[in-house]
Amino acid sequence: MLTIIPREIATEKLHSYLLGAVAPRPIAFASSIDEDGNPNLSPFSFFNVFGSNPPTLIFSPARRVRGNTTKHTLDNVLVVKEVVINVVNYAIVQQMSLSSTEYPKGVNEFIKAGFTMLASEEIKPFRVAESPVQFECIVKDVIFTGDEGGAGNLIICEVVKMHISEAVLDENGEIDHHKIDLVARAGGNFYSRARDGFFEIPKPIATLGIGFDSIPNEIRNSNILTGNDLGMLGNVSQMPSKETVDNFGREHLEFIGLETKKKHIFAKEFLKNNDIESAWNVLLLN
Repeated sequence: MLTIIPREIATEKLHSYLLGAVAPRPIAFASSIDEDGNPNLSPFSFFNVFGSNPPTLIFSPARRVRGNTTKHTLDNVLVVKEVVINVVNYAIVQQMSLSSTEYPKGVNEFIKAGFTMLASEEIKPFRVAESPVQFECIVKDVIFTGDEGGAGNLIICEVVKMHISEAVLDENGEIDHHKIDLVARAGGNFYSRARDGFFEIPKPIATLGIGFDSIPNEIRNSNILTGNDLGMLGNVSQMPSKETVDNFGREHLEFIGLETKKKHIFAKEFLKNNDIESAWNVLLLN
């Protein structure tokens, strides 16, 4: 395993490792204005939501590694403490990338990248009309993590108004993860299209999972079942009873008398289809 002590490698190299390892990251497409009212638009992938009461978003326009200069967005919010954070979906990802060009101060990235400036209702900076969700925010605080190239500048924002395109809502008025089609940032030139990789894992909140330590050794030490497989098995509140297993065997005679390896292979197939109950039944059959 490669072991790295941050202070012992170049910041550029460390930056690359961090962005490759902490990914994918959501994108804050931040709209701000300077003291003269000139718009600025730029994407940042050091970003996430950190609370809902009050609704709090934090993003970081880090100091440039090369040259140790600050971004126009940071300069702007220190003067005009307002920002719109627009989300980025697949339909606008190329335009978003174009807006990240290091244009001189005063150049309007809305125009350069072909976006529509939409007036906000509570604050001065403009919204990106093409973005499916727009957060009007006031800047509550800025935390500076250092003064060298690569240092973060955490802009803590409180959402005062949120706008959601009805085109991305489902029949219940909730955001449909496939319709919104968000993209995320990875290392280098890589992005991730979120809707192509969605999968569900039930949260172990309502029930108390039995855990790895309650799984029989023969199963836990399997050469077939992975840690993810065992995690699914350990997330049940109890193993099936002998009666349940026997009933399963009478209905599925093809699983009776299998050697351990074959039982584990069949159980793994059931787990791929999220049929945890059948996986347990196969594993516990004599």
